[in-house]
Amino acid sequence: MKNIIVAALFLLLSTNALACYDGSLSNRANFDNCLTGAEQGIGVAQSNLGAMYYFGKGVAQDYKEAVRWHTKAAEQGVAEAQYSLGYSYDNGEGAAQDYKEAVRWYTKAAEQGNVDAQFYLGTMYHFGKGVAQDYKSALLWYNIAAANGNSDAAITRDLVAKRMTPSQIEKAQDMAREWMAEHQ
Repeated sequence: MKNIIVAALFLLLSTNALACYDGSLSNRANFDNCLTGAEQGIGVAQSNLGAMYYFGKGVAQDYKEAVRWHTKAAEQGVAEAQYSLGYSYDNGEGAAQDYKEAVRWYTKAAEQGNVDAQFYLGTMYHFGKGVAQDYKSALLWYNIAAANGNSDAAITRDLVAKRMTPSQIEKAQDMAREWMAEHQ
């Protein structure tokens, strides 16, 4: 009986927090629901709250608060928050620009299948931002992002391939196929 009461109490407290998962990140009531969930440590609520602060939906835009909440969610393994945190470090929005830190978070999100992180990780290798410039790794991530539906990755992949030898391209394609087989 005690377990049922505890479960009912948790459900009651969490109901409003779960409402922030409905994808409607634009109103104040939704913000309040996300804040409740985020303060309870619910990673997806923290990620959504970070997005609300980043885009100024339901609250004044505040990149530093976005980074704060995205960090909490990213540390719990929420791929969307990891991508968003990488993007913030990449662009110096809410945190000092730090390409190595951007690569770290993009990598975590990319490995979980976040297609945007896969694309941006490709760009980091393509341009040598936070990592040594490496066209094979760039092509690897562009191939993966393109296979997952990112049309920009398909275009950029073809541009990078023009700078590579056929054997480098083949190696990158093999690496991408191997990664896809292991992760999907």
